[in-house]
Amino acid sequence: MRFYQLVVIALVAAVLGGCSAQNTRAAKNEVKREREVAVLNVQLASGYIQRGSLEIAKAKLLKALEYDDEYVPAYTTLAVLQNMLGEVEAAKTSYLNALDIDKNDPDLRNNYGAFLCEQGKYEEAKNQFMLAINNQFYETPEAAYSNLGYCLMQGDQPDYKTAEHYLRRALAKNQNISSALLAMGELGIKSGKYLMSRAYMQRYHSIQQPTSHSLWIQIQAEYALGDKEHFLKISRVLLKQFPESKEAEKVMRMSRR
Repeated sequence: MRFYQLVVIALVAAVLGGCSAQNTRAAKNEVKREREVAVLNVQLASGYIQRGSLEIAKAKLLKALEYDDEYVPAYTTLAVLQNMLGEVEAAKTSYLNALDIDKNDPDLRNNYGAFLCEQGKYEEAKNQFMLAINNQFYETPEAAYSNLGYCLMQGDQPDYKTAEHYLRRALAKNQNISSALLAMGELGIKSGKYLMSRAYMQRYHSIQQPTSHSLWIQIQAEYALGDKEHFLKISRVLLKQFPESKEAEKVMRMSRR
């Protein structure tokens, strides 16, 4: 082969190599741009959800997935929204799509478990919570412990003893995790441990603004303990702050007994 032919071949190879590198960079830049658009649309959707514009939020999430169908937060946010809209099967599919992409994400496992628990799939939910808890890279296992404990309190055959065990595990990890404090208060009512319920609701209300539900739990504890002063005090707070709530109606009926 003549020298000039070797030179031509070398030049062609160099050009092709340069083109390949340019194509690779262009492809990477395009992937990056698509991910950025997906992230932006999920952020916009979250804002619309907070404002109650659910259909607009849904459109933004679907658009995010058009740009990047490997972006897990788009699926998880869509799942939450679909559940809010009553689209339960669609929400389940969105969670499963996310798990197909990242089956080792403990936050995703925890969120899917909470969804399953809400649907009454208690054993399936427990399995998801345990997968999250057993993930050594999970930074907030107290969230899964708390959800698992709460889930064990539900259904026709609640397991209050095991529920309390996991809720205490959650609080051992984080003494101020509000979901576990609230669940312990509710557990105290359901299991007849009214002093425990009062103590945990006092802790809850020391770090969280009261809701009609949280106040109602403590009111039940005070009523069961026969503490008329605290019963009336907390009842007034509920009636003043949440006069139209179903809990306010319950307090009024309880006061007439």
